[in-house]
Amino acid sequence: MLIPVRCFTCGKPIAHLWEEYKKKVADGEDPKKVLDELGLERYCCKAPFIGNAELLEEISAFKKA
Repeated sequence: MLIPVRCFTCGKPIAHLWEEYKKKVADGEDPKKVLDELGLERYCCKAPFIGNAELLEEISAFKKA
């Protein structure tokens, strides 16, 4: 799943925060703390970050032609 440019529910821009979130969580920080630091307070804005599964590389192996 790709991170949407804006939150589906409230319309807040969120895509620009993805790289920083991914980097901090990979360094071992608590995802909740990172989301709070990035200014994501609503559940609707946090959901794409928490529920994301990076499958783009796996899916691209099945593209046609």
